[in-house]
Amino acid sequence: MRRLTLFLISFLTWWLLTWPYDFSSGQMDWQSFALGIFAAGLVSLLFVSIFTKSPHKLFILKRYLWFLYYIPVFFYYCVKANLDVVYRVLHPKMPINPGIVKVRTKLKSESAITALCNSITLTPGTLSVDLTDDGYIYIHWINVTSQDTKKATEEIVTKFEKILERIFE
Repeated sequence: MRRLTLFLISFLTWWLLTWPYDFSSGQMDWQSFALGIFAAGLVSLLFVSIFTKSPHKLFILKRYLWFLYYIPVFFYYCVKANLDVVYRVLHPKMPINPGIVKVRTKLKSESAITALCNSITLTPGTLSVDLTDDGYIYIHWINVTSQDTKKATEEIVTKFEKILERIFE
């Protein structure tokens, strides 16, 4: 099931990127089509071990709707963090208090934790540094307001975690 799902996703992605059908002439580029099947087959053979452990979750529409909701939420926090970093850089006294804080995540799947760490890192002013096996993430923060794990988790992680939990778990 995993291999078939990976094949279909790979082939669909290839199809959308190359679009081998010409509408003006009504012809299909069969060589390109065959190459797409070969490439998708090769991907499904070589990379099935790093593909998702539960491919049936990819077909749940509700996850995609939560992802569409996540995009503007992430964009909002990214713009807000950009403005905060710009303020700190342009301020004459440069009010920063950098440090590494420890936060806790309740996410369990590798995909969800990866998306959370990427969201934190892509938000200016924070950088995911390390991840432990027991659900802690160490984050470099440009303006540490609290060393307390619970408060730091509320400020950095919670805004993304609730939505990512619905998408990935």
